[in-house]
Amino acid sequence: MRRLAVIAAILGGVLSSALPAEAFEIELPAVGLSGVPSDITVTGATPASALRLQMGSARFDAVADNEGNVTFSGISADSSGRYTVEVTSGGETRTAELRVIPGWVSILPAAVAIIVALVFRNVIPALLVGLWLGATALREFTLGGATRGLLDSFQVWVATAMADRDRVSIILFTMMIGGMVGIITRNGGMACIVRKIVSRAKTAIGGQVAVWMMGLMIFFDDYSNTLVVGNTARSLTDHLRISREKLAYIVDSTAAPVACIALITTWIGYEIGLVQDALRGVAGLESVQAYSVFLHSIPYSFYPILAIVFVLMVAASGRDYGPMYAAELRARSGQVKPTPKDDLPAMSADELESKSGIPLRAFNAFVPIVALIVALGVSLYMTGEGETITEIIGSADPYRAMMYASFVGVLVAAVLTMAQRILSMHETVDAWYGGVRATLFGLIVLVLAWTLSDVTKELDTAGYLVTILADTLPVAVVPAIVFALAAVTAFTTGTSWGTMGILMPLIVPLTWAVLGTNGMADADGMHVLYSSVACCLAGAVWGDHCSPISDTTVLSSVASGCDHIEHVRTQLPYALTVGLVALATGTIPGGFGVPPWLSILVGAAVLAGILRMLGRRADDAG
Repeated sequence: MRRLAVIAAILGGVLSSALPAEAFEIELPAVGLSGVPSDITVTGATPASALRLQMGSARFDAVADNEGNVTFSGISADSSGRYTVEVTSGGETRTAELRVIPGWVSILPAAVAIIVALVFRNVIPALLVGLWLGATALREFTLGGATRGLLDSFQVWVATAMADRDRVSIILFTMMIGGMVGIITRNGGMACIVRKIVSRAKTAIGGQVAVWMMGLMIFFDDYSNTLVVGNTARSLTDHLRISREKLAYIVDSTAAPVACIALITTWIGYEIGLVQDALRGVAGLESVQAYSVFLHSIPYSFYPILAIVFVLMVAASGRDYGPMYAAELRARSGQVKPTPKDDLPAMSADELESKSGIPLRAFNAFVPIVALIVALGVSLYMTGEGETITEIIGSADPYRAMMYASFVGVLVAAVLTMAQRILSMHETVDAWYGGVRATLFGLIVLVLAWTLSDVTKELDTAGYLVTILADTLPVAVVPAIVFALAAVTAFTTGTSWGTMGILMPLIVPLTWAVLGTNGMADADGMHVLYSSVACCLAGAVWGDHCSPISDTTVLSSVASGCDHIEHVRTQLPYALTVGLVALATGTIPGGFGVPPWLSILVGAAVLAGILRMLGRRADDAG
């Protein structure tokens, strides 16, 4: 046995001396882009050893860190093709092959997704085509590469997108919020709140303000807002001789704006998910919390804020202009509908109606919502650190907080409902599922948007845009350009969520690169980043409001019993007015550092002046 041990030790020593002293590995990007610098990482080298990288005629020298790792930055090729990357350390040489493609190929997935969405007016096929094209580019542009890319789109990229814990948290949060909405709608709590507000309205002006207040109360979901308010308030507005067009306008112009800027909505998980995904991989922003960026972007959401303010101005003043004035004149004469025909069918899905024969109690909706808000605040405080509220929220774990809050909200709603025997356990579960089901389409869009974002990162789309645009775009106009681009995309596709999903992964890195080029990639330039994020969201909502093919525009027409074309025709002048004022008094000045609160005050004053100058009271006409 001793002889065997000695022989083994000798052989081990001989073999170990014969093996290379270093076993380093070369980590290449998925593809390289011609003319675009990229990073090549070497791992497992001898600590503090010298390494040389050669690709073509270019040579780079670096020294490994204490862990034996080194990153060669700024590696680029002038043309597309296949390049041999050779790394030498001591007497050891390793090689790897890097495939380089033209830089413009990296923007094709997002660009094609936008074009397909414009042509077919459907965001899911658009995202799927863009994803397939991106996965094919990562393989190769051959028949075999396209086939493997198609299979990779689902098996590799969608699966990878859903494997992230933070993303799963956002999906579950959104579903639980939808489930809570389903329960508090079915148990009659939401209907009671709406009726209490409506019962106080005695005049046309009072009725319009009441509908506006109802829109603010149901802040947590735009679909629920549109359907509940439109269906419930229609009998009131008809009685007060308010036109169906005005009802549809108030419903449409409060639902999405309030849902996209409120702190607890079905939108927030989607928005934070997109922002978080965009922040990843951007040097200098890796440690920034998406929830903190979202909170800081709210004051720069000029269009949603001013849209809500303008609806109140129109409702409280009784003034209108354009086609809406003619509609109100007609309504005051007794014809509330555009033409004397039967009402359009209102949405009346079971999950959006209260159970018949139950007591309507406001606290059945109020208590779960308050529990949700309180649970979110407490969770953010418990998971954060710091001396000020800003520091605590900025360092908190928003995903854990959202999970805690949404679960508490559902539990409170379910227990409260079953304890009063309003719904049985089976009915409560059905109500919860009905609310969850209403979120599924948006979640599918979100997952596909995440997936396309992952593919564009592998293609280094942001790096290509930075290379060609960072030196040419003035910092101050970046938010305005983002706002206009988002508005056009949403108008032509009819979806604000799809627009945000396509654009957000490109906007954040591009904005940060422009800031870096101008020496502002620090605290001094964060207001531009906040404004750009807000403009992606706000521009998408603006375009959605103006679009005749928008889902919320159609729902507003149906829920309000208004002819759809008349709704679009009467709302468009108001939406254009607010959008242009938001751009001129908020977005553009905000890029130059004007405080957002000042821009909001100026914008509100300008809107009040426009309404005063152009608006007339239908009540005074007779």
